[in-house]
Amino acid sequence: MNPVGKALWFIESHFAGELTLDDIANCGCVSRFHMARAFEAATGVSVMRYVRARRLSEAARRLADGAPDILAVAIDAGYGSHEAFTRAFREQFGLTPEALRAGGHLDSIAIVEPIKMDQTLLTDLEPPRFEDGKPFLVAGLSERYTCDTSTAIPSQWQRFGPYFGKVPGQVGGVAYGVCYNADDAGNFDYLCGVEVSDFSAVPAELSRMRIAAQRYAVFSHREHISTVRRTLNTIWNQWLPASGHVPADAPNFERYDEKFDPVSGMGGLEIWLPLKG
Repeated sequence: MNPVGKALWFIESHFAGELTLDDIANCGCVSRFHMARAFEAATGVSVMRYVRARRLSEAARRLADGAPDILAVAIDAGYGSHEAFTRAFREQFGLTPEALRAGGHLDSIAIVEPIKMDQTLLTDLEPPRFEDGKPFLVAGLSERYTCDTSTAIPSQWQRFGPYFGKVPGQVGGVAYGVCYNADDAGNFDYLCGVEVSDFSAVPAELSRMRIAAQRYAVFSHREHISTVRRTLNTIWNQWLPASGHVPADAPNFERYDEKFDPVSGMGGLEIWLPLKG
């Protein structure tokens, strides 16, 4: 079973008690960084956001069944007060625990059911090549995302389009999609940009990033860009656990060369995964 499969079993077996990302990562026999990235690649949601949603969904079932003591339900869901539980419940479902209990049904809310792992990992993932990447500078547009909002990344590339080829000091015709500053909640920064020789003339509205020298496993994704999540899922949940390599907590990036067609989404790209050692 891959790390995320183990994690899903562990979460379903233990979410009624205290549960941390370290606990879940240990169950999957990987680091917390590896687990966070693998879980997001496989499910589209962060680990702890899923734990929270599952706890609140089970609390909602109890309330719809008429649980008399909302505070007891809150405590069982891991909340220390009625107020904290109500805030989280309203954020998740759009109504208060009292309103749901009064209605006596779940028809008006989106319950989060246990995720069943999609086992359709790639069977023909090309073996990666290994590169000692040199340090370089990237300038472009940067945005902060959650797992839920990351579907807006294509529109970020659309906004960057007019800058491509016109950034002062641009080096070559390669574009980079850099993912960095990820946290346990599934938030991350994404920069779409180009390599530049220096930052001195980069316009103020563009973000700047220095990428340090790093060892990488480099994977080719040759299909349509919309299927890249399946490749990422296979890398994090099949190739990496079997490889003996350990991912580095460093920026990873997509590399789009001149063969990539931003209109059709075809032409392929490379995924550069940073490794320790």
